[in-house]
Amino acid sequence: MHILSIGINYKKAPVHIREKFTIDADRLPEALIQLRQMKSILECVIVATCNRTEIYAVADQLHTGRHFIKTFMSEWFQVGKEDFAPYLDVKENETALKHLFEVPAGLDSMVLGETQILGQIKDAFFMAQEQGTTGTIFNMLFKQMITMAKRAHAETQIGEHAVSVSYAAIELGKKIFGHFAGKSVLILGAGKMSELTLKHLAGQGVTDIYVVNRTFDRARELAAKMNGQAYELNQLADCLAKVDIVISSTGSNEYMVDKALVEKVMQKRQHHSLFFIDIAVPRDLDPDIHQVENAFLYDIDDLNGIVQANIQERQREAEKIQLMIKDEIDQFQKWVHTLGVVPIISALRQKALAIQDETMQSIMNKCPELDERELKVIRKHTKSIINQLLRDPITRVKEMAAEPHSKESLDMFTQIFALEDELVEQEKIENAKQLAQAIENKRKQTLKESASVKLPIMYQ
Repeated sequence: MHILSIGINYKKAPVHIREKFTIDADRLPEALIQLRQMKSILECVIVATCNRTEIYAVADQLHTGRHFIKTFMSEWFQVGKEDFAPYLDVKENETALKHLFEVPAGLDSMVLGETQILGQIKDAFFMAQEQGTTGTIFNMLFKQMITMAKRAHAETQIGEHAVSVSYAAIELGKKIFGHFAGKSVLILGAGKMSELTLKHLAGQGVTDIYVVNRTFDRARELAAKMNGQAYELNQLADCLAKVDIVISSTGSNEYMVDKALVEKVMQKRQHHSLFFIDIAVPRDLDPDIHQVENAFLYDIDDLNGIVQANIQERQREAEKIQLMIKDEIDQFQKWVHTLGVVPIISALRQKALAIQDETMQSIMNKCPELDERELKVIRKHTKSIINQLLRDPITRVKEMAAEPHSKESLDMFTQIFALEDELVEQEKIENAKQLAQAIENKRKQTLKESASVKLPIMYQ
């Protein structure tokens, strides 16, 4: 049994490559079933986001598993293997396990510590479960991954430090005022950065928002999204007289606010403090504004200083999570080792109980005068003897499973207790269950495809 992680992600593939490997949500079930039917693939989950399309699989052979996952990708996305090979990120076993724990914890994200990927991983896992493409290994692993990721965000501060310029502007405002409740904010500009800043402000509870932009329609559109008020550019001075904070992000090549304008505004404000945060490049706000009494100006370099400091803080928190991941991997691997023991223990118990049944049958044949109460007592004592005899061998075989040469030890254990026939019988039962599940999955897919076929109007 091997664990594989194979895919295209933002670290190795540019966006023009990543966009070739997107999967529509409504076709994901079909993709999962097709992938699961590939040779060597025992279990699979597909995670498809804007930054990654990754296939996680349990395979019975490494080489064959790699080959058929690449084949699936080539066939499904209609891209030649040689065209995406340079961008492929392939991880196996130990490194794949580490990667699988890092992804939902946000340690492999473009923004370190972000939480959105955790929800996407959960959705991908539940989808795979629903389609029957996960089994014993992934059902355990993904639940463990998701639980650990939640704990990582709850027990560390990896998500507490702003690592985007727009959010750093909000954090700076919080440092200045302590909170945004009761404060009014002017957003100068109506582009993507301004919109993102407004979303962060809304998350902080700001409701008194003004938007000024050279194109009034765009200002009105953005203000409407946040229940703010839009103003024409020629009303800028009036807005500056009303607000506590100005956050500016336009595409202008000239200063939108100069020192002279601020001096006039401050007289109207009776020198009540006004904070300016300039996140534009080129700058929107005249650097000389800071010379005006009670006017405080911060630019992109000030914010970048905050961002870099916060990235370092997140990296320190990430190191704590890496230690958590190491412990989780150790626990998972110990659990995996015990899986090889389960059929052996089951076979040992099955053989022992069969011997007990034969013994009880022999006693009943030789001693027909025994009543049901007496037989019950004998049955209870013989079962107790079996349980006592099995206790130490079962403990020892579990210990063997965690040893470096566990396979040889377990093979020897199987031979000593002559469990080959019982194991073969168990394998037949398991194969029959898997075949039944595969048939059921195929039936569901056929029904779904049939339901999606539109009949001509005359037959509807």
